[in-house]
Amino acid sequence: MTVKKVSVVPKTLREAHESLVQAMPAPKAPLSEWLAFRRRSAAVYRKVADVDRGHHHEALYWAEREQKAADELAKEIKTEAAHAHDGGER
Repeated sequence: MTVKKVSVVPKTLREAHESLVQAMPAPKAPLSEWLAFRRRSAAVYRKVADVDRGHHHEALYWAEREQKAADELAKEIKTEAAHAHDGGER
């Protein structure tokens, strides 16, 4: 699994958006890569919420949005693993 790193530690919400777009996995990347990206995105937005006080609430919204996406991906991965273990198809 290859997770692209955010090259610069964002200090504003705009910088966070820009750096995360560059770090985004390919659309057909494995779910595990997307999960790592979503978790990293949530962490970046949480940090930005503390630094970019003018966009505090918006950054928290994005952090929560990314965390929810990560939680959904984790469930999907777990379901796929259970199906594979049981020999079932999706």
